Amino acid sequence: MTRNDRIALLLALFSLAAVFLITQQVFEGLPHIEDEYAYIWQAQTMAHGDLTLESPVCPKCFLQPFVVDYQGLRFGKYPPGWPAALSLAVRLGLRDWINPFLAALCVWFTYRLVKRLLNEKAGLLAAVLTLTSPFFLVNGGTLLSHIWSFFLTLTFILSWLDATTDDNPLPGWLSITTGGLSLGLLVLTRPLTALGVALPFFIHGILLLIRGSRTIRIHILVLGAITGILALIIPLWQYAVTGDPMLNPYTLWWSYDRLGFGPGIGRQTGGNDLHWAWINGKASLQVGFSDLFGWPMLSWLFMPFGLVAMRRNPKGLLVSSVLAMLLLAYTLYWIGSWVFGPRYYFEGIISAVLLTAAGIQWLAGKLKISAAPRREQIVAAVRFGLTAALLIMLVSSNLSDYLPQRFQQMTNLYGISRQQLVPFQQPGASTLTPALVIVHQMQSWREYAVLLELSDPYLDTPFIFTYSRGEEQDQSVIDAYPQRNVYHYYADDPYALYKTPR
Repeated sequence: MTRNDRIALLLALFSLAAVFLITQQVFEGLPHIEDEYAYIWQAQTMAHGDLTLESPVCPKCFLQPFVVDYQGLRFGKYPPGWPAALSLAVRLGLRDWINPFLAALCVWFTYRLVKRLLNEKAGLLAAVLTLTSPFFLVNGGTLLSHIWSFFLTLTFILSWLDATTDDNPLPGWLSITTGGLSLGLLVLTRPLTALGVALPFFIHGILLLIRGSRTIRIHILVLGAITGILALIIPLWQYAVTGDPMLNPYTLWWSYDRLGFGPGIGRQTGGNDLHWAWINGKASLQVGFSDLFGWPMLSWLFMPFGLVAMRRNPKGLLVSSVLAMLLLAYTLYWIGSWVFGPRYYFEGIISAVLLTAAGIQWLAGKLKISAAPRREQIVAAVRFGLTAALLIMLVSSNLSDYLPQRFQQMTNLYGISRQQLVPFQQPGASTLTPALVIVHQMQSWREYAVLLELSDPYLDTPFIFTYSRGEEQDQSVIDAYPQRNVYHYYADDPYALYKTPR
C-alpha cells in the first residue's frame, strides 16, 4: 500500500466511528420514518427464515407501517435485498453497526475508484468529500437502504471496469461474479435505482459487444446473465408473498404507488406527468445543492470544471453519468425526497465526488518547480492557493456550521426519542408482564410506532403494543390474548399505565 492508501484506509476507519456515533447520538439507533419500520419488520422475520406471517387479529390494531395484510398473510412491501442484509445484522445483534460498517467500505471504495479514474490525490480528496458530506453522514446514521445500495453501486462499477479491461490483473471470473452479484443485489434492493445505475453501463456494454475483444464480450454476457438470474428473484418473491408474480406489494398499501405517467399514478390530480417530475426533481435538487457537501447552495460549484477536466477521460465520464441517469430514472416516480436529502439520487454521490475532485484538481493546477520561470511559479502558486483557500473555507463552514445544524434538525425527528421507551424499561416494569398495552393516540401514530422497538413481528415479547381503533376492536384484541395483563397508554402521561381507558 502507498502512503495515500494508508491515509484513505484511516479515513474509512474514521467514517466507521463517525457514522456509528451519528447512529447513536442523533438517531439513537431507532427508526424514525415508515420505511425504516418496514425494513426492521422484514429483517426480523427473515432472521427467523420467514417471508410472511399470519395476519394478527385486527390487523389495523397492530399497525406496522408499510407492512401489508393480504389474503390472511402479513408481509413487507419492500423488495428483499436490504431486509435480507439487515436480517444478518439482526441475527448477530449488530443492527446499529451495519450501516456504519458499510459506510466505511463506501469511503474506501470511493477512494479506490477515483484513484483508478484520476489519481491518488484525487481519490483522497473524494474520500474526504464523502466523509464530510452531510448527505452521506445523515443517511449513514439511519436504517435506510441507501448506504447498502451505494456499496453495491461502487462494487459493481469497480468490477465492471475490471471485467471490461483486457489487462486486468485479477482473474476474470472474480470481476464477473462480483459485478453480476452486486448489480443483481441492487435490483433486489432498489430496482429503479438499479435501472439508473446500470443504464450508462448497458450502453457501454453494447458498444463493447460490437467492438470489444472476445474475452470482454464473454465477460459482459456472463455478468449480465448473473444479474438477470438474480433479478428473477423479484417475481419469485412477489409470488411467494402475494400468490401473483406480477403483483407489486407497493400497490397493496397505496394503489397509486406505481411507476410511470398518467391517471391513477401518484396523488397528483391527473396522475404523474412530466410537469410533476420536473417539480419533484427541482425540489429534491435544491435540497441537494446544500446537503451534498454542506456548502449552502454551492455543492455543485466544482462540477462543471470536473467535466472540463475529464473531457478526454471516457471511463470518468461513464461514472459521472450515473447521477444524470438516476435523475432521469426517478422521473418515473411520482414523489421527490428531501427530509434526508434527495435520497432517491443517493447512489449518484459517486458522480458528484468524482466531478468535484476532478474540478478542484483542475482549478488548483500544479505548483511549478523552481527551474520554471518566476512568473509561471507565481501564477501557479496563486492559482493553487486560491483554490485551496476556497476549499478549506467551504469544508470548514460545513464542519462548523452546516453539519451541526443538520444533526440538530434530525435529532428527535418527528418527536421520536429513546426516552419514550424508558417507562417500559425501568426497574419493576417486568412485574407488569406479560402485558398487552393499548396505545391511545394523542397527537401522532408515532407515539405508538416508537414503542414497537420493544416488540417484534411474532408478538411474543414481554410487552406487545396495539394501536387503539375503538372499544369494539380493542376488545377483540384483548380477547385474543387472555393470558396477558391489559394496560392503556397515553403519551402525555407515559409513566402511568391505566387498567381501563381514562
